[in-house]
Amino acid sequence: MTDVLNVEDLRQVFGVLLDMVEERFGAEIDLSGVGVDLYWNVDLATAFDLRDLPESGIDVGQCSDDVAELHALLRRPADHVPVLWHDLQHLAGVLRLLAYLDLPAGNASES
Repeated sequence: MTDVLNVEDLRQVFGVLLDMVEERFGAEIDLSGVGVDLYWNVDLATAFDLRDLPESGIDVGQCSDDVAELHALLRRPADHVPVLWHDLQHLAGVLRLLAYLDLPAGNASES
């Protein structure tokens, strides 16, 4: 069924795609060499409320902050409960960066 998001399927997709990222970019990506850090972001409430134009919900995200937040998540005590909506947004920022880095040459500035 296409209207169901199966977490195990999602886990497998992450594995496949992360394997491809590692093959293409290596096990570590030096963010100082990618040439971008800031990006346009649409806050969650605005992104999923299509009744109004999104201008007021557009802000700036930062790749280096996203990576720092994910590192902080890994250092938290085992009994710490992540703030899912917050931590997933940082993960989404990193995933968008990886997608951006994989754009065909010449298309990165056009997207």
